[in-house]
Amino acid sequence: MKKLLIAAGLALAVGSLPASADVLDKIKEKGVLVVGVKADYKPFGFRDPSGAIVGIEPDLAADVAKRLGVKLELVPVISANRIEFLQQGKIDLMIATMSDKPERRKAVLAIDPQYYSDSVNILLSKKAKLGSWEDLKGKVLCGTSGAWYNKEVSAKYGAEVKAFDGSEKPLFALKGGECIGYLYDQTFVQGKLLDAEWNTDYAMPLPGVMEAPWILAVAPGEDKFAKFMTDTTIDWMKTGFIVSEEKKWGIEPTDYSKRMHEKYKGS
Repeated sequence: MKKLLIAAGLALAVGSLPASADVLDKIKEKGVLVVGVKADYKPFGFRDPSGAIVGIEPDLAADVAKRLGVKLELVPVISANRIEFLQQGKIDLMIATMSDKPERRKAVLAIDPQYYSDSVNILLSKKAKLGSWEDLKGKVLCGTSGAWYNKEVSAKYGAEVKAFDGSEKPLFALKGGECIGYLYDQTFVQGKLLDAEWNTDYAMPLPGVMEAPWILAVAPGEDKFAKFMTDTTIDWMKTGFIVSEEKKWGIEPTDYSKRMHEKYKGS
């Protein structure tokens, strides 16, 4: 019954969204594109020493603004509020590490093709000494609220996932000894391990699992904007822009980004 009520509420929320087929014209008219990005997910979106949000996804957002000939405003979002911000019109576009899931496609207008793909992994304390995912049975992991794989990892490997908002709180909990590792996206873990603060006592010894593509999204009904973003995404793949961004920010290009570049580069 609870699931039915949630589904009904979601459908009602989507159905009540104001239809706006001219968001591109509105963006150009006001001269500003507002994009929701992560600010706690290095190297995809994080704050530099000056406090500015930088990273792969802010660079993608900047390219979109450049193509539209407008200024860019970045709004920090977290997994728990990014869809809500898009539905409420607080952001025009979401580029925020969101995995492609059917229930999310019901709440937003997803952009195809998916712009990225990542696996699930663990920033694990070196003291834990785990050799496989099966060794997680009965262990406590920290996680981020809203991450789709929290329940799946618990069910498949028997770990308890203690969820927190954003990524800073679970990292703080990890350092505080509340869990043996942080369950999150593999690229995020790779980003953390670029820092001496983390690579001294933590590692990523397990192989990635549960690979899932990521989607960009605009508000439901914004078909014209969605078409523009589809063309833009394909152009990123054609030119190798995403692969170059991965290298720029210090992570190994994923098989997906390399594969999509090969697919579109001659088109």
